[in-house]
Amino acid sequence: MSQSARRLETGAALVEERDVRVEDYLNDKLQTVADLENLDSLLLNVQNQQDLLKKQLVEAEATLTKANDLSKNHNTDVLRQAEAFTKQQADIDRRLLIVTRSETSDDAVERFEGSMEKLRRLEIAEGYVELLRDVDSLSSEARRDLKASPRAALGPYVRLQKLTTALQAAQPAAEGAAPHLIDHVSSVTQKLGLDIRKAFSEEFEATLSKLNWPRKDISVVGAIENDWQNGTQNLLELQRPELEERESKEAKSDIAAREAPALFPLEVMVKPLELRFRYHFDGDRATNRVDKPEYFLSHIIGLLDDYNDILFRYLQPVLRDAFKGSDLALNPLYTDSTSALITSLLPMLRRKVFSLLPQVAGQPQLLSHLIHELIRFDTDLRDDWGYDAGQGTDGWKGLTWEVLVIKDWFGRWLQVEKDFALSRYREIIGNPESGEIDYDSTDPGTTKPTKAAIRVNDLLETITDRYKPLASFSQKLSFLLDIQIAIFDKFHERLHSSLEAYLSMTSSIARTVQGVSKEDQASLQGVRGLDRLCRVYGSAEYLEKAMSDWSDDIFFLELWEELQDRAKARRNTGRNVAGPMTVEDVAERTSSSVGSHDDSGALFDETAGAYKRLRIRSEGIIVDLLTHNNREALKPYSRINPWSSLSYEASSSSSISVTAELDGPLQQLSTYLSFLAGVLAPAPLRRISRQLSLSMQTYLWDNVLIRHTFSSSGVAQLSRDLAAIWGVMDRYLGEGQGEIGMKKLREGVGLLGLPVKVSRDEDGRLGLWEVEKMMFRSNEGAREVLDKLGLTVLTESEARHVLERRVELGS
Repeated sequence: MSQSARRLETGAALVEERDVRVEDYLNDKLQTVADLENLDSLLLNVQNQQDLLKKQLVEAEATLTKANDLSKNHNTDVLRQAEAFTKQQADIDRRLLIVTRSETSDDAVERFEGSMEKLRRLEIAEGYVELLRDVDSLSSEARRDLKASPRAALGPYVRLQKLTTALQAAQPAAEGAAPHLIDHVSSVTQKLGLDIRKAFSEEFEATLSKLNWPRKDISVVGAIENDWQNGTQNLLELQRPELEERESKEAKSDIAAREAPALFPLEVMVKPLELRFRYHFDGDRATNRVDKPEYFLSHIIGLLDDYNDILFRYLQPVLRDAFKGSDLALNPLYTDSTSALITSLLPMLRRKVFSLLPQVAGQPQLLSHLIHELIRFDTDLRDDWGYDAGQGTDGWKGLTWEVLVIKDWFGRWLQVEKDFALSRYREIIGNPESGEIDYDSTDPGTTKPTKAAIRVNDLLETITDRYKPLASFSQKLSFLLDIQIAIFDKFHERLHSSLEAYLSMTSSIARTVQGVSKEDQASLQGVRGLDRLCRVYGSAEYLEKAMSDWSDDIFFLELWEELQDRAKARRNTGRNVAGPMTVEDVAERTSSSVGSHDDSGALFDETAGAYKRLRIRSEGIIVDLLTHNNREALKPYSRINPWSSLSYEASSSSSISVTAELDGPLQQLSTYLSFLAGVLAPAPLRRISRQLSLSMQTYLWDNVLIRHTFSSSGVAQLSRDLAAIWGVMDRYLGEGQGEIGMKKLREGVGLLGLPVKVSRDEDGRLGLWEVEKMMFRSNEGAREVLDKLGLTVLTESEARHVLERRVELGS
């Protein structure tokens, strides 16, 4: 198909599409005959739309023409610039070839870059030379001034010090560039500083010599006062840049492990004191003893006592004025004369302690003694002298921390303390008297533990005092877990084994298989058996309460709070909570609440819980022993049957003799309760007695009251016997405790002992026949009569069974 034919076909299609759109438009606008009346307005509207479209078409054509012109102009400019760049590049290449004498442009570029690199190095070298010239100039100026006026040398030295600090600070950003230059500048600065410090120190030493230092009665007045102030101020001004640099680094990082700097004036003043210290504690004098570290530690405290007031009077004002208005004034390490004196004395003490450690390493007792003396010394400096080494709220960690952590002696010391504690524990357990009940060491009215339990508790309290002053949380936790809780566990295992051995020897199978001797059987029965069980019970309760008291102690509360904070922060991170111990390890030994949001936990939850379970179990076995022996003793009493045949007149039950077969059980009961009252507190004594009472009530109810029939005299005899039992119990438990434990039996005997006839004088009382009629008439009647009689424990069924045991009703 030709192109003209396609155009004709396309035009026809457009005409056809237009006709269709026109037809649709007319159909939409002219749907009724009435719409023809609006034909003129419709035509006018169409004409307006056509004019608007023509106007838009004209504007579009003008815009297109303008855009085409701009595009042509832009293309022309780009082409012109490209031609100019090509000519310029060719000119550069030509000149570069001429300058570098190269044959190709690539070779020329490489040679040119090499030349530029040489130029850059030359500029750097020039900067280095200028820097070295400045350093040499400042150093020469300071040394020149040092000969004429030492104080005048401070200006150039301070500028040189700041230059050195700036270079060191800029080196990391320059990827460690120019290390030799920085080393040279630092070396020059350091050497100059030492020379200036030496000159200042010699001047200050001359002043101190005039003051007869280190006498305790020096007086800084008159002309010497200016020399004193100038000497101290010169040294402080010399040290100031170093202190400021330290403080700025302290704000960015933890420097707790770094030694606090001694002030230069104090270092000069301490020199004669250090000579005296070495004279006494470095030579062969009697004061230098490995087993007496308290000698040189008390010597340091003595120096503080001797010179603190002097320095406070004469040095404190100088320190205050020297650092006034600077950040250094906020740190008592620089403005407090006492802290400055302590800091200056610590280096000699540190050297002595570190030299002594290898000498006592193989002697556990001496090592332990040294560490404890250091702990006591650190505590004195913190508490009595208020020393914090400039650490503020974090506090001074102490020489002990330096020995145990920085010098890594903690593991060795912990093992020494653990061995000592275990050795002492074995001595306590091995003592023949350790298993005896201690009646004298506890307050009246408390459960009596064994002597071993008291001594073990004393041992553990001593251990607490040994590690309580430590600054490290990890070290405190290690002592708690590896020594204290470990000994608690060992003693618990011993008590548990004792209880298991008792159960094993008292079981019928064990007696048959193992062949327990009569002597052993006797030691397991009666009061001797109770004594054995009460040893376990009393020891378990005593240590359980001790752990409860410890959990409320401020030291263990703070330790628990820090443990919780660490555990919560590290539970999901996998990090250890302290040293090699994970959160799970610590929780297993202390409390399941570790790391949780439960605020009711405590450090000794797991251990105290184990002792509590042991106490409850031993209490149950005591009850079993008492009830078993009591039932065996009551068997002869339950076999007699005089109750229905007795016949006598008595004015009161107290005039009736106790049944002979009850003498043995009463004697046994009195013996048991007498022993228990002496070893148990009132609360556990009543708990155990209550269980015994319930057991006796059940036995007497089933084997005496319900099994036999009773006449009125028989009931009187039974009442007298029960009164005897209750009397024994009241004697040791308190008035009325016997009846309280047997309310059901008391009401049953009271119901059984109703008189057959009631005299007219006893208004309101019910007789046996009247009660019997109401009791068997209906449950409502039975409940009503029980209420009238004041019987609250007996049920209707039990009351009917009791009445049936009365001879008069049975007949």
